[in-house]
Amino acid sequence: MPSGLLYRSIALATAISGLPFPCQLLLRTSLISGLSPLRGAILHPRFSSFKMSEVQSDEVCNTYIDKLALICINSNRKQLVARSVGKSVYFTPGGKREKGETDEEALRRECMEELSVNLSTLTNTAASIEPYGNFEAHAYGKPPGTIVRMTCFRVTPREAELELEHLVKASAEVEELKWIDSSFEREKLTVTGIMILEDLKEKNLID
Repeated sequence: MPSGLLYRSIALATAISGLPFPCQLLLRTSLISGLSPLRGAILHPRFSSFKMSEVQSDEVCNTYIDKLALICINSNRKQLVARSVGKSVYFTPGGKREKGETDEEALRRECMEELSVNLSTLTNTAASIEPYGNFEAHAYGKPPGTIVRMTCFRVTPREAELELEHLVKASAEVEELKWIDSSFEREKLTVTGIMILEDLKEKNLID
């Protein structure tokens, strides 16, 4: 079954489950996170302990984390991901807003802190930040019911984005930067990372 149709089927099934909407979202994202085009409907090992009783509890359906992320694609049609010091999984570069920051201000600050790049001045081509999309899933390393809302952006025009390929470098808080394609091991990504990667592949933006 094509991934798009499969996702819609999961959405429909959870919608008619009778659960409150936040619980539907948790169930949906947990199911989707276990799906891979190479594996079929196999629950990701990270969520093997997920129980319906946890979904039905109001106590686990009310925590949200808002984050911003930069989707960057290089000349080889690969996406940039980062791994923090001491961690085993890769994430899409970005982070939380600080008080009083706009989305763009927060993303520029996070890119400086993690990728050592100033999106405002480093590229020779005049660049702007444009919305890409929003992704919601279980937050990596957090208790059941903790949902991360990831608002993603890309640098435009394409010429400016391509310049970043040679400018980004890991900061002190990042142990490794990596360019990945759709064959990258899902076990090494966060749930939102998996969703973003598969969305990019579905839109033919990466190989």
